[in-house]
Order: sequence, then C-alpha cells, then structure tokens
Amino acid sequence: MAFNTPRPLAMTILISEPWFSEQSTLSTFTYSFQHMKNLILFGPPGSGKGTQAAKLIEKYHLVHISTGDLFRYEMGNNTPLGLQAKAFMAEGKLVPDEVTIGMLRNKVEAHPEAKGFIFDGFPRTIPQAEALDALLAAMNTAIAGLIALEVDDEEIVQRILNRGISSGRPDDNDETIVRKRIQVYKNETTPVFEYYAQQDKSHSIPGVGEIEVIFDRLCTAIDQLA
Repeated sequence: MAFNTPRPLAMTILISEPWFSEQSTLSTFTYSFQHMKNLILFGPPGSGKGTQAAKLIEKYHLVHISTGDLFRYEMGNNTPLGLQAKAFMAEGKLVPDEVTIGMLRNKVEAHPEAKGFIFDGFPRTIPQAEALDALLAAMNTAIAGLIALEVDDEEIVQRILNRGISSGRPDDNDETIVRKRIQVYKNETTPVFEYYAQQDKSHSIPGVGEIEVIFDRLCTAIDQLA
C-alpha cells in the first residue's frame, strides 16, 4: 500500500490487545513502513494457488501467512495461543476467531521488515475479514487487494481426480467429496469476496492455462493495486 511519504518512515506505535482482555497490555513496536502490499489469495482446491503463492512471494518479497501453518507452529510449540487452540479442539469445539487472529498478529509483528503479507486462504468469514482489517489498520496499513483464481468446476474435478492417482489421498479419488470441497470453498469465500468488493479491492483472475501465463495475469492485477 502506498503512503504519501517521500521515503520509508520508521514509526513507533502502541497497539493494544483487544482479543485477550485477560492479557490486555500495551506493547511498543517499531515498524519501517515502505510501500507495503498486503494481499489475500483465494483459489479452489486444485487451482494451483500454492504454486502461484510461492511465485508471488519470491517476486514481491512478501511474507506468507496461512492459518494451517500458524496452527501447526503455535500448537507444536505449546505457545499460550497454541494451548488455547488445543483445549478447544480437545472438546470438539471450533477454535474462536480471536485465537486465530491472535496467531496472525504474532506472525505479522514478527516481521516488521516485511514489504507486505500474502494471506493464503484467509479470512474465510466477514468477522475474520473485519478483524484482519482492524489488525492491519493498527499498523497503519491495509489489504491492497483480494485476488481469486477462477477455475471451472469440471476442470477442478478432473485436476484433483488426476492428482489422486499419485497422491493416494482418499478425498482426491472420490468425485462426490471433491465436489463438496468445491462447494464449501464457494460458500466460505463468496461473502468475503463481496466484502472486499465493496471496498473496490476484489479481483478475479482466470486460473486456467500455463503456470507462467497465470502468474503474469496475477502480476498485472497486483501491479495495478494502489
């Protein structure tokens, strides 16, 4: 995101911890704000989103953030947030958004030097999007754009079934399960796509073709973001 400053600006800001009232403190962080470009990348299963995310990270020097990686790290290291997540999961409950957002915050704050972040498949709900926006706003930055790879359902089904031949994953070999996964993706991401569309930040990119062709489409869209 571009700022009206003639050069990178080092700022010291105070950020509260609204998601954990019992641990609410003020922490001082120094961030070097350059032209941060924070992206949300969506794509249905089998869309090649992971491949494209890796290429975008390399080109734009972004820090990759996925909730799966965050949970594995926090839970694997038995951090306070990881322990909270384990407790909810042990009871068969969904992990509350405030725990997930807390993990996101830890990751973002660990990279004050970042030129931007790419949020891989997150947020999945409007409350999560609102919480993410609030977190970034506290850092004087924001989401630059949400980019969704668009691939026809039948193409996705064939890609995953073909992948299942070598992956050995049961859910890659069952067409009914594959179609349910596609529908779950649509149900989750459509409201978030519309949420950012109201801010003129949502963009759909054709996800069919050679990897480099798709990558060029993504780069063209990203380079046009404010």
